[in-house]
Amino acid sequence: MYYSDYNRPPEEREPVIETDQYHVYEAQPPRKKGGKAKIVAIALCCALVGGLVGGGGVLTYNHFAGSRSTIYQGNTPTVAVDMASVDGSTVLTPEQIYAANVGAVVGVNGDKTTNAWGYTVRNAVSGSGFVISSNATTSYILTNYHVIDGVSDITVFFADGTSYDATLVGGEEENDIAVLQVEAGNLQTVTLGDSDALNVGQEVYAIGNPLGELTFTFTGGYVSAKDRSVTMSDGTVMNMLQTDTAINSGNSGGPLFNEYGQVIGIVSAKLSSSSSSEASVEGLGFAIPINDVRDMVVSIMEHGYVTGKPNVGVLLDDVSQEAQRYGVPAGAEIMAILEGSGADNGGLQVGDIITAVDDTQVDSVSALQDAVDGYQAGDSVTFTVYRDGSETTVTVTLDEDNQARQEAMDQLQQDYYEQQQSQSQQQQQQGGNSFFWPFGW
Repeated sequence: MYYSDYNRPPEEREPVIETDQYHVYEAQPPRKKGGKAKIVAIALCCALVGGLVGGGGVLTYNHFAGSRSTIYQGNTPTVAVDMASVDGSTVLTPEQIYAANVGAVVGVNGDKTTNAWGYTVRNAVSGSGFVISSNATTSYILTNYHVIDGVSDITVFFADGTSYDATLVGGEEENDIAVLQVEAGNLQTVTLGDSDALNVGQEVYAIGNPLGELTFTFTGGYVSAKDRSVTMSDGTVMNMLQTDTAINSGNSGGPLFNEYGQVIGIVSAKLSSSSSSEASVEGLGFAIPINDVRDMVVSIMEHGYVTGKPNVGVLLDDVSQEAQRYGVPAGAEIMAILEGSGADNGGLQVGDIITAVDDTQVDSVSALQDAVDGYQAGDSVTFTVYRDGSETTVTVTLDEDNQARQEAMDQLQQDYYEQQQSQSQQQQQQGGNSFFWPFGW
């Protein structure tokens, strides 16, 4: 039937077959062609119909009077997922990786936060995490520091619907890791793998809670790159694995698995476009290599903080470009010194500009920090400093950056802030410039 017959003059139309509701015009029979072509067409038609019917069941229903339409419905057998164990040598299917690990993944929620004025407000924070250790009474969960930063009343929930109140054992903001503890024993745990053994192009998978609502979502992709230096929103530079695995807000703190079902990374960040006029950025996710933080996590579980981290006991700021134009070398200028610290005992002075750590030249605060991070608390380090127009060296024994030291440095920074604020107000009244905020370390 050709519906184009409606556009032809009535005298040229073919005879009409009338139904209760529609007029359907019959097309003029096509001119006969060779029999061989007809046989081929019938054979193709039969092959098509045979293939469709062979794929599953057939459903039919009446459309118009005297006509029938057919829907072909396939039958797919239900496949049971083999609960394979994570042994580090057996490559698992994606289904097996999910089934073997989803019971160890959690959602992390905080019901209250403290705002900048010290008031407690309702502001749920959603993220992910995973159980890394569990004994008869207590279990430990690893997540990102930024997931729980400033949050109280932390709750973790599992895929089976159970939930537990969690307490913060400790965290390491610089490396964006935090360990939570729940009073529940014999929970399922993940198995940690070797992130250094990864190859670009290797398949990886994530389980997490994107958008805080699509809980226990499973996504997959590839290792896109290794050893990416990624600058976070707070300016911290971190070493990261890059992956095109789908990652969104709420995935932070969740596990990234290799093809053996082992955790080789902590999902931490996603690169996004900051301008609404630009196309959104897709397929650029980042995870913290598990080898980079494994020892830190153990230290937090045992001591509540990362032991052995060095601290000099100074507030620092980069030498300005203006000062460098007048012959002052690039480096890290000391703005304040903590009394009784290694810097104080070693003889460093306010105004010193540190230009080298042992044999490593440094031209900024970040370069100085990177150089000293290679040492342990208790090590002796020789600083080359620019003082009163000439160079000298000072040997400093590094302190441990524990909780007490962090609190002392916070107080030193606050005291410095108040002092500079007072001076700034006086300078502004006299037409001077405002103060700056140094880096404590």
